[in-house]
Amino acid sequence: MRLYHLFVFVLALGLVLSACGAPAKPATLKIAVLPIIDTLPMYVAQQEGLFAKHGVNVEFVTVASAPERDQLLAAGQADGAVNETLSDMLFNKDKIQMQAVRYALRPTENAGHFFIIASAKSGITDAQGLKGVEIGVSQGTVIEYVTERLLQAEGLTGDEIKTIAVPKIPDRMALLASGELNAGVLPDPLGALAVQQGAVIVLDDSKHPEYGFSVISFRKEVIDANPEAVQGFLAAVEEAVALVNADAKKYTSVLSDQKIVPPPLLATYKVPPFPTAGVPTEAEWNDALTWAKEKGMLTADVSYADSVNAGLLP
Repeated sequence: MRLYHLFVFVLALGLVLSACGAPAKPATLKIAVLPIIDTLPMYVAQQEGLFAKHGVNVEFVTVASAPERDQLLAAGQADGAVNETLSDMLFNKDKIQMQAVRYALRPTENAGHFFIIASAKSGITDAQGLKGVEIGVSQGTVIEYVTERLLQAEGLTGDEIKTIAVPKIPDRMALLASGELNAGVLPDPLGALAVQQGAVIVLDDSKHPEYGFSVISFRKEVIDANPEAVQGFLAAVEEAVALVNADAKKYTSVLSDQKIVPPPLLATYKVPPFPTAGVPTEAEWNDALTWAKEKGMLTADVSYADSVNAGLLP
């Protein structure tokens, strides 16, 4: 009888220990994604099984616009996204709701992120030709911010820089092509498509990476509740960035399948180099903050230290 009780005890202990050692179910992160080149490493991480390797499950929620992305984040229906520091500032103006945890895409010397484009019918070829010319932008966004900063860097004054609201990128492209709009700002790769259709690049942000970058951000509530999942996500993205930078052509099908690059560009499009682990600097944050306050989008400072979190990077 004593042996029987010992056997039952050992069996029960074994069950308890095996239960303790059972792998926990990976946390799921919902990421809101626009059809933009900035998201390529995320899709590569998914395709190559890197999220699973780092113990996190990722679901992509496709969105058609930045306002739709921000609505999902505000409603808690998405955990993270590619956005800009301006977007995080607006979320955080009353309390800290979002944190930027990594650069997503950053312009480099030979690869711009945003392009000021002149219509083929405008005759404009340089920044001086844009004095007093209405430039189609999405107002109150990174596109307007980059436009003003690039033109200021070329010596244009505030009263010489004119922008007009054309929020939807397809509308901007159509108006540029028809000549109804003399100039407009487009992101990569649509800038290249406009050039293929006859437009002229007047300026881009390749010489000013401090303005045109995007970031990966997560809701602070998600970071606080499950920092390990966000760390796993970022570790997977880091590996994916290395793969893309080593051989981007390998992932042409991803560009096509996710509608990131228009079909006419697929054969010639050159994927930009993606940044390795890093977060925006305080100087970059403060410049965008100053601009947002000048525009009346914000009335008070938003804390860099509370809004940018480098502590989760691999």
